[in-house]
Amino acid sequence: MKDCGFMKRALSAPLLPIALTLMLVCSSWAQSPAVRRIGVLTPGGSLTPVLDGLRQGLAQLGYVEGKQITFVVEDTTMETLDPVKAAKRLIETKPHLIVTVSTAHTAAAKQLEGSIPIVFTIVLDPARTGLVTSYASSKNNLTGVSVDTASLSGKRLELLKEMLPGLRRCLVVVATNEDSAQVSFRFLQETAKNLNVQLIRRDVSTRAEFEKALLDTPKGSVDAIIHVASNLVRNYIGTLIDKAKKDRLPLSVHEESMVQMGALVSYGNDFRLIGVQAAKIVVKILNGTTPSEIPIETPERLVLAVNLTTAKTIGLRIPRKFLERVDHMVE
Repeated sequence: MKDCGFMKRALSAPLLPIALTLMLVCSSWAQSPAVRRIGVLTPGGSLTPVLDGLRQGLAQLGYVEGKQITFVVEDTTMETLDPVKAAKRLIETKPHLIVTVSTAHTAAAKQLEGSIPIVFTIVLDPARTGLVTSYASSKNNLTGVSVDTASLSGKRLELLKEMLPGLRRCLVVVATNEDSAQVSFRFLQETAKNLNVQLIRRDVSTRAEFEKALLDTPKGSVDAIIHVASNLVRNYIGTLIDKAKKDRLPLSVHEESMVQMGALVSYGNDFRLIGVQAAKIVVKILNGTTPSEIPIETPERLVLAVNLTTAKTIGLRIPRKFLERVDHMVE
């Protein structure tokens, strides 16, 4: 704060207006809030729109980057970067609040920190995985936006069947070391039985195993590919998209960003909007509300997207009734 001790000497009648102005300036200096440091722990890649939405949402709520807030971002896009190590580096910067993206990154932050407020996003069933006590109250320093990617895997198969009525055999690559992928497959399996669709499951835990799984699936052996959410496969989604195009197979995914990259269809969350939604929670905490007082939220809307160029490439004619329900079309 600036030294305003000279004010007493300035309060002579001719200088009174100037002195009063200076006093108001000093008062604003004293009352201006400190810049809040927001840490962000993210896998990056296709989940980058969450951070974009967070920035957008905070700006809309009057929190200007560089004035009211600053960001410290730990991005573990590369497979070699450990979320726990990244979380440790982030915590060492002493942020006022941490925003996490994905279940694994939230678990890493929670493992290391029990007092800094954590606002999570893109987390699968935080109550079942033990991150929070319940959706009504976490009973700890966490709150945020939970996604239902797992149960939606069945809906994605239904949409794929609607686009391709003759669908009989579908390739599914499952990351065995990721709980979200295991849960997603169980929901997918239930729907597949009802639709009389055979799932050709390939279990993988490394990039080499992922690439081998695709090589071991020759052209003509399956009718389509459906991607269940996992960080491993997300890191190499381009390879899966290339496989689908080369073999002229419909590829169903859970992120619109993957449709932008060339996958055929997605049904799921708009990650940018989730970031905007999380910004509202961040502001509540910055204004004094504790995380345990804020119920866990779910995404406000789901989006169906289709890549029309990919449909032409693989020779698929999408039914008009299906196209009428599409939210976003990529050409």
